[in-house]
Amino acid sequence: MSTISRIFRTFSTSVVKSPAKTIYDELYKERNLKTVVQKFKKLSQSHLFRKQANVYNNTVHRLASAKKHKWVEEILEDQKQYDDISKEGFAIRLISLYGKSGMFDHAHKVFDEMPERNCLQTVKSFNALLGACVNCKRFDKVDEVFKQLPEKISVKPDIVSYNIVIKAYCEMGLFELASSMFDEMRCNGINPDLVTFNTLLIGFYGNGRFDDGEIFWDKMMNNASISPDIRSYNARLVGFVHEKKLTKAVDLIENLGCLKPDEFSYNAIINGFCNNGDLEEAKKWYTKLVESDSAPNKATFATLIRFASKMCDFDWAAELFKQSFEQKCVVDPYVMQLVIDGLVKESKTEEAKKLVGIGKSSKVRRYNLMMPADE
Repeated sequence: MSTISRIFRTFSTSVVKSPAKTIYDELYKERNLKTVVQKFKKLSQSHLFRKQANVYNNTVHRLASAKKHKWVEEILEDQKQYDDISKEGFAIRLISLYGKSGMFDHAHKVFDEMPERNCLQTVKSFNALLGACVNCKRFDKVDEVFKQLPEKISVKPDIVSYNIVIKAYCEMGLFELASSMFDEMRCNGINPDLVTFNTLLIGFYGNGRFDDGEIFWDKMMNNASISPDIRSYNARLVGFVHEKKLTKAVDLIENLGCLKPDEFSYNAIINGFCNNGDLEEAKKWYTKLVESDSAPNKATFATLIRFASKMCDFDWAAELFKQSFEQKCVVDPYVMQLVIDGLVKESKTEEAKKLVGIGKSSKVRRYNLMMPADE
């Protein structure tokens, strides 16, 4: 038995950590990314390691985020030497990982190579390639893949296929095509699901097409087999906020039935009141968010700190500043500097100095905030 296999056998009997958790910790703690690549390739020799999809996802994401695409290619191309590559699921993993890394040509190459590896191409791998188009923002390839490939490889697009294409059209701003794709899938006997409706609702409401959003909202509500979730309501909430219909937005969030608003719901309402210049309502809804099962995030703090500073409420802005660090939320330094500058203008220099110190001592991100020069 190889050393790597013995390691995995030991890990698999551990009651403390799973194999994936232990191996991921080992790779995550390694700060040298080149060493991560070398360790990953060595660990890949074990068939047990090759089952750890999450470790693959996390490692590739880390390399891609650091713009080390050559190293993404190095570890993924290395996987092709193993018998797993003849299994569609493993090929799909590589296609998806290349897609998430913005490497569409590599994803397409994995797909094209499947037949020569005796790996069957089904609608699942077809969908993975479509998904890679969207993840890579290669919208120019969406029509080509969706309209030409199914006949070539003898597959029939399913609900997932249509949802991916609808998402692509929404991201391109081609809302008429997104609507026509909705009609086409129904003509082909494929019933829209919650993902279909949420994609369309987010696209329409989020891009100022409120009336179109309402049309699909009504279609969803009239569909007995589909129940809207919080993402559905959040999409409509954004629509109301964009239309400055804050009374309806508040009514919507207060009448969710068995659903609970999340941080996105609260952020949408808060953003609406900030845009409306209503500081007291913004404070009220921030308090509701803090008291809820959700928690403020960096978008919450960025919006409120900017608004509080604009309204010259620097005492509250300072409290938000401190709370953002307590929540370990990384907010743009420019926004944080607004609080420092405002406190100094109000002759609250000592408080400003304390905030500068908090920024410099942060373990999440060190902020080089500056005390304004004396005028």
